[in-house]
Amino acid sequence: MKKMLLLYVVVIGTLMAYLYMVYFREDNGGLSENAGLHGKTDERYVMVNFLTGIDYWKNSLKGFEDAAEALGVSVEYRGSTQYDVQEEVMVLEQVIARSPSGIAVSAINSEALNAAINKAVEAGIPVVMFDSDAPDSDAYSFLGTNNYNAGVTAAREMAELTGGQGEVGIISLPNQLNHQERTRGFSDTLAKEFPKLRLVGIEDGKGDQLVTEQKSLELMERYPGLTGIFVTEANGGVGAGNAVLQAEKIDKVHIISFDTDKGTLDMVKSGTISATLAQGTWNMGYWSLMHLFHLHNELAEPMPDWRSSDVPPLPTYVDTGITVVTESNVDQFYAK
Repeated sequence: MKKMLLLYVVVIGTLMAYLYMVYFREDNGGLSENAGLHGKTDERYVMVNFLTGIDYWKNSLKGFEDAAEALGVSVEYRGSTQYDVQEEVMVLEQVIARSPSGIAVSAINSEALNAAINKAVEAGIPVVMFDSDAPDSDAYSFLGTNNYNAGVTAAREMAELTGGQGEVGIISLPNQLNHQERTRGFSDTLAKEFPKLRLVGIEDGKGDQLVTEQKSLELMERYPGLTGIFVTEANGGVGAGNAVLQAEKIDKVHIISFDTDKGTLDMVKSGTISATLAQGTWNMGYWSLMHLFHLHNELAEPMPDWRSSDVPPLPTYVDTGITVVTESNVDQFYAK
């Protein structure tokens, strides 16, 4: 009888404690604030980029969505379908007009989106940049690859593949800041560390596989002794690989590409592409949303009145990392 009475007391006590906590939460507007970061479903964050249909963006979007799930907020994915500056500007203006909780932007051009980005920030909409920066805009932070160092890494990998001598070319996107930095890191490193490995040409692949294939063929025809091609963007690696296969120079011209779409990985696996550089694209998406969430909810306050003091509330630059992918580790980078 005493055991039963004790059991009833424990059950009733537990129930009362639970009810107290429920009412306490209601009276205090929810204890979720103390239970960790959690937003509201009507908080809507938008990712804006360009060439929206390419595989490259999938992992960044996955990171963005994973962060949204962790925080309990909603996200959208918008951007230009073509490699078109004006189209991305127009899309960004449309997104701003809908007053989202925050916007993560990858800039097709380092200057062209500044006015729209600044307009959003002035309207109280937090903006962060990812993958490709607009450094002169009012965006709060940039999350992406240290692209200059990525170019350095590519140059050193190319030197190892070629024995540090010969002629090499670059196929890039000259209007994008991230590609400019990759090109500069590569060319500076060749000049400083590998003077016998000569850069003979830089071509615009326009982010297009067929254009890059044609530019690669032209480089090989113009420079018969070409020993390597560095392609600074995701779409072009396969194009350069196809050109090397077509010219039957797979054992003579080494290709270093960027990113880890399936076509690129397949060519690394087959030996057509010697190496590709994997960016921390999931990190870009995930931590972009975390930055926006902190800004929108004013969770980061480094000091009172930090805005007028011009003190950044979050890190202004986050290096999301780079990994060299070769035939030896390529299997780890296929989508699971």
